This record gives sequence, C-alpha cells and structure tokens, in this order.
Amino acid sequence: MRVLITGHNGYIGSVLAPFIAAAGHSVVGLDTYLFEDCSLGEDTIAVESRRGDVRDVRTSDLRGFDAIVHLAALSNDPLGNVNPGCTYDINHLASVRLAELAKEAGVSRFLFASSCSLYGVAGDELLTENAAFNPITPYGESKVRVEQDVAPLADDRFSPTFLRNATAYGVSPRLRADIVVNNLVGVAYTTGDVLIQSDGTPWRPLVHIEDIARAFLAVLEAPREIVHNQAFNVGRTEENYRVRDLAEMVQQIVPGSRVRYAAGGGPDPRCYRVNCDKLARVLPQFQPQWTVPAGMRELHEAFRRHGLTEEQFLGDRYLRIKHILKLQAEGRLDASLRWTRAPRTATVEVAS
Repeated sequence: MRVLITGHNGYIGSVLAPFIAAAGHSVVGLDTYLFEDCSLGEDTIAVESRRGDVRDVRTSDLRGFDAIVHLAALSNDPLGNVNPGCTYDINHLASVRLAELAKEAGVSRFLFASSCSLYGVAGDELLTENAAFNPITPYGESKVRVEQDVAPLADDRFSPTFLRNATAYGVSPRLRADIVVNNLVGVAYTTGDVLIQSDGTPWRPLVHIEDIARAFLAVLEAPREIVHNQAFNVGRTEENYRVRDLAEMVQQIVPGSRVRYAAGGGPDPRCYRVNCDKLARVLPQFQPQWTVPAGMRELHEAFRRHGLTEEQFLGDRYLRIKHILKLQAEGRLDASLRWTRAPRTATVEVAS
C-alpha cells in the first residue's frame, strides 16, 4: 500500500513510520517539524518526507495514497491547555478536514490516532470501547470530536478506524519526557528521585510505542470489513497501573533511586483503566512484545548510554511545552504554532 503518515517526525511517528515501511509498504511522511531538534541519538527517519502543516493540506496532496495514518496533533494535556483554540484548530478541525479531503481524493483507509484520554474521569472500572466519553482537557475533547465527526463519513469508499492509544512509553528518536513512564525513569536516573507529582492513586493504561506501531500495522493490513468504522483501545488489558505502582517498579530498576512525592501533589482527576480485549480478539495478528518493566529497563539503558543529565532531560528538548514556548520566545513560531521563520532543513532519507 502507499501510505501517508502525518506527524511522522514526532515521538510515535518516528518509530511507526519506519516500522510500516519495513513491513513492505510505500511510506510518505508529512510533518511541520516542530520537534526536529528534539532528538535522542540517531537523527534519521528513513522514509520519504514532506515538510508541511496538516492545516494546509490540499486534495491534490492526497491523491494516489491507499491509506492515511493520521498522528499529527498537539500531543498532551499541558500543551493543549496553553492555547485551547489552537488545540481544537489542529487536533479537531484540521483532522476532520483531512478526512474529508482524503475521501474526496479517493483514499480508502483512514487510521486516526485517538487516545484513551477521551475517557477522562472514570475511576476503577475497566472501560471497553462502548464506555461513555468524559474528557476534561482540550486534548481529550478534541479526540472525541474527531471520532464523532469522522465516523459519519464512512461508506463503501471510505473506511475510518479509530485507534485509542493508551499512554505511550519507550525510547524514540523524538524522546518525550512529559509522559508518565518516561518521566519517572528519567527523573530517577538523573536525580535519584522517583518523583510522583500526584498522590499516586490514578490509574493509567500503558503501551509501548513499538506496540502502537504493531497495532496500526495490523489494522492497516486487516480485511476492511472487520475494522471499518471501528474504535479499538490500543494496549493490553493487564498493562493498567496506578502511578504509585509504577514508581515502585522504577525504584527497583534504577539503582539507588527512591520514591518521593512532590509537595502539594493531590489527586489527579484523570483516572481510567482500559480493556483492550477487542483489539486482541478482532486482530489476533497483533502481538504486543513489551511490558512496562521491560520498557523501563530499555529507557534506563538508553539514558545511561547517552549520558543524559537532569538539565537535558527536564530542559526544552524533551518537554514539549518548554520547547514550544522557547520557539515562540525566539520569534520562530506564532501563537497559532505556524513558523514565522523557516526552520532548518530536516535530514531525511528515502527508504529503498
């Protein structure tokens, strides 16, 4: 298949795009390259790449593709809260417009990177895909709106699938320090503290980025009729953890580290457990390979290998919100997250 992947230069995309290409598909990436300077180690993503904003895509840009994997979005709650209007413009309106243009261009498959954040506040119950939406952030709300607006576009010619990713973790060329497992391991490695920012009670469903890539590939290659206009929780049901339990795991993996609670850290209202059995049942070819402890060991080894420091880990390279604010302070990005000064040319390779 000829596949367009938006956001291919981001945290998930820089792992997913080469993974899809390695499976034999012809991959083209589209990215605005907000985070091209945020690399950890090797800085090459070996797929054909285009520089552009998903808000500016035209129908002609999409002709000739069999499928679109749509990852491009403002990627977490703190960043989404900085400018909620911009979050909705990019995450919601641009996503729906992309789906509409894809249908017009004759693209038959549309895989949307949704999120378990749309469940929001849910307590201890295991949630299936039929659970009610209860988002409490612009990011989570934007995912709900896309699913609700794109689903009615489905017909015999256009087949969307909504992959509700659990909270990602793992090593990536575009490392993020602002997601729970990566943050706990990174802070423990660089400071000695396994720092819990809440009271430790919230539940989080977790999934390694390589297993997210495996899920997208399984949906991409699945018979159309079994994934048509369907939503899937992406992860494994047994990989739901309380934050305090994650901290205890990190303490066992990072030598000399100790669990510490941040002063003033109260309950986090974002609390949800997710049932991922539907994905395993409908797509048995999806075989996740990672567990949270294995991912923590992978992260610890990567941080050790690269000699990561506290200043680097908690600076403006790996914390998305700090990086965006830096670019704006330098006058390189405007309030709507459009480039005002051309970014440097990205280093890209075309996959053979």
